[in-house]
Amino acid sequence: MFLEKETNNTSGSGWIEVICGSMFSGKTEELIRRLNRARIAKQKVEIFKPELDKRYSEADVVSHDANAIRSIPVQSASQILFYAGDCDVVGIDEAQFFDAELTAVCNQLADMGIRVIVAGLDMDFSGKPFGPMPQLLSIAEYVSKVHAICMRCGNLAHYSFRTIASDKLVILGETESYEPLCRSCYNKATRQSDPTHKKDS
Repeated sequence: MFLEKETNNTSGSGWIEVICGSMFSGKTEELIRRLNRARIAKQKVEIFKPELDKRYSEADVVSHDANAIRSIPVQSASQILFYAGDCDVVGIDEAQFFDAELTAVCNQLADMGIRVIVAGLDMDFSGKPFGPMPQLLSIAEYVSKVHAICMRCGNLAHYSFRTIASDKLVILGETESYEPLCRSCYNKATRQSDPTHKKDS
């Protein structure tokens, strides 16, 4: 669990926090909570999301529970540096959709004394590490893995099972396209949808 540090950062040293998990696990909800607390503490906050994510809003970061916070949509990770120079806290949602440069951008922001909070899917629909998330997890000072509830058995879920037929890596969708599953139910559902499927060893 992440324990919030003192907001008065006198050392001038920033850090990186990563919130990861499956779809419907509350990643964006937790991101919004931390950013709102930073604003209450009178810190300057900017939030970014990939421009392609327009599911709920073109400009806002919105959780599945309809909580929202104003953000800046960007096409590439490098654009974040243009807007974030004088911030105390930078939030980044849907990190898995960013290019590989996001890791270097987050490092640069933290080196500038900025608290960087990143939220994203750690695995894609096939159960493989997603985009820049593995690198972000390795460099972060703090990692919070949140879990959804398995829609088939009620246990903790950390897989995002795609319920529609497609091999495309990125398909923006909600409950009509994905369901959170635990390991056992995910493996069973994968075998049923593709009998020839074999998990990578």
